[in-house]
Amino acid sequence: MKRLFAILLLCVPMLMQAQERSYSTANKTAIKQYTRARQSIDAQQYDEAITQLKLALEMEPNFLEAHNSIADLLRLKKQYKASIEHYLKIIAINPQFNRAVYYNLGDEEVNIADYTNALTHLQTYLSYPAITPEKRQYTEHLIADCKFSIEAIKHPMPFKPINLGPEVNSSYDEYFPVVTADEGELIFTRKIKNNEDFYHSAKVKGKWAGATYLSEYINSPQYNEGAQAITQDGEYIFFTCCDRPSGLGSCDIYVAKKNGDSWDTPFNLNTPVNSNAWESQPSISADGQTLYFSSNRKGGYGGYDIWKSTLTDKGWGTPENLGPNVNTPFDEQSPFIHPDDNTLYFSSDGWPGFGNMDLFISRRGTDGAWQKPLNLGYPINTSADDSGLSLNANGNFAFFASNNLKGYGGFDIYTFEMPVSLRPKLVTYVKGTVKDAKSQTPIAATVEIIDLANSRMVYQNTLNEQGHFMATLTSGKNYMLNISKQGYMFYSENFSLAGDTSKKQFLIDVPLQVIEAGNKVVLKNIFFDTNKFDIKAESKIEMQKLIIFLAENPKVNIEISGHTDNAGNDVLNQTLSQNRAKEVYQYLLSQGVPQNRLTYKGYGKSQPIAPNTTEDGRRQNRRTEFKIISN
Repeated sequence: MKRLFAILLLCVPMLMQAQERSYSTANKTAIKQYTRARQSIDAQQYDEAITQLKLALEMEPNFLEAHNSIADLLRLKKQYKASIEHYLKIIAINPQFNRAVYYNLGDEEVNIADYTNALTHLQTYLSYPAITPEKRQYTEHLIADCKFSIEAIKHPMPFKPINLGPEVNSSYDEYFPVVTADEGELIFTRKIKNNEDFYHSAKVKGKWAGATYLSEYINSPQYNEGAQAITQDGEYIFFTCCDRPSGLGSCDIYVAKKNGDSWDTPFNLNTPVNSNAWESQPSISADGQTLYFSSNRKGGYGGYDIWKSTLTDKGWGTPENLGPNVNTPFDEQSPFIHPDDNTLYFSSDGWPGFGNMDLFISRRGTDGAWQKPLNLGYPINTSADDSGLSLNANGNFAFFASNNLKGYGGFDIYTFEMPVSLRPKLVTYVKGTVKDAKSQTPIAATVEIIDLANSRMVYQNTLNEQGHFMATLTSGKNYMLNISKQGYMFYSENFSLAGDTSKKQFLIDVPLQVIEAGNKVVLKNIFFDTNKFDIKAESKIEMQKLIIFLAENPKVNIEISGHTDNAGNDVLNQTLSQNRAKEVYQYLLSQGVPQNRLTYKGYGKSQPIAPNTTEDGRRQNRRTEFKIISN
């Protein structure tokens, strides 16, 4: 947007000025052709005008006005090298013909990545007096791009893009790729005859299968759907649609939920996320609580800015601008928030780069604020527009679209290994199916994952009858998993990733037991220091889940039991297990659970659930349980 405006601002007046002064030639035949070309330009018949200007130059090779007009037209048609030839010809004939030639020439040289010559010509233009503030801002910005690019090219980043192949790409345009956390599904936008729709491909034995139409409930023949984001489990899709009757502005953000193998009808997010402006290119955080998007709504720093809206009990909150460490007086678009929730990728033509839209990374600081962005470097970024980047959950591979890499036609989708310095924090995922413990059939349930350090919910979902769930987990943290369903005992699991640097995925089957006397649950998120029975603070979250379970099932009476491994003195183990069970019992009493519904007992090493021959087995045996006594 910035570059197009600058072209219209600087080169169209040139065409007008030529009508108001004497020409650089006395050749009347050449002037006649030039006059015809001006008439064609007024009628927006640019190809005809170029033909007429070429005839004028055949008659008078040094006809400066004809060189200038044809250069401007070729510039508008993005025929950069041909345009540059004519601007250089003007300078060779008369360096003082028109100072705007130096700006136009420098701008075109940026487009073909000739940054050294561009810098020279832009600095020459800036040396002229009485340049308007707006033109000076454009020029200074391009000079900063040139200086940055000259140095960045000396230090290229590793970059080996791989085309995803004919199963995904076609002779049409494919772009805006996003994948689920397990990389099992790819969803992207395909443009056919100026209509944008969503397609998806499943990964089968490490390869992408043939892409298919996503859903007739989301795609439409009369409107464009594109620029989408999906939750890490692939259950929700946020996307852009323009000019729908339900829209508030030119483009709005919509959301739809997966329903088995199909999708529900999407709905408009409405205010305050959408407005009468342009809202597009959503990206949803891993916990589903923060929506990032690009908009040209009022209150920003430039044309298009990146904003965020946070989900509250009352719905999506008033959007907040990400501020001057991300947004500039120019354009920022295509945000992608990685599942680590601390790394943001986006495109911008405002920060120093290679001349047009470049890809940047910004990391969240310890104070929670976004830090000033870093250009992803050369050759990931080029002098062309580079945008629409996404990453897998591991952060080691990126996906993007390009029409410059000799693909299958138009824009194709590629992947490449992200340089280590540009990767987000290490993220893995947990993926599972909830089943009835007896019948082993999948069941619907509520799944919650909580960051134990701050009690923050990082994932919450009510599953459908297929019982599948998937969520991302960031390294360096400890998480609690709780799965519940009415009429069943809850399920407890712990994922300890503090200090973990592995990429191990957690694949689990979750057997939910019906509420029945004798059934047990291991409380895997109740913690004690070694050989002590004081309950650690992070255990309170799990015990609150137990309190809620008892409140929802008032006829249930339980026994709290403590267990140890076989290491150490048997008497001490027995005493330790008894004291630990008693601590949980007393906490429940302190929270209002009636005493007649609770008992406690320590079993020491007498009831192992795993062999004590390995550290993992001993860890499993050191546990706190609750058992249904009656219901």
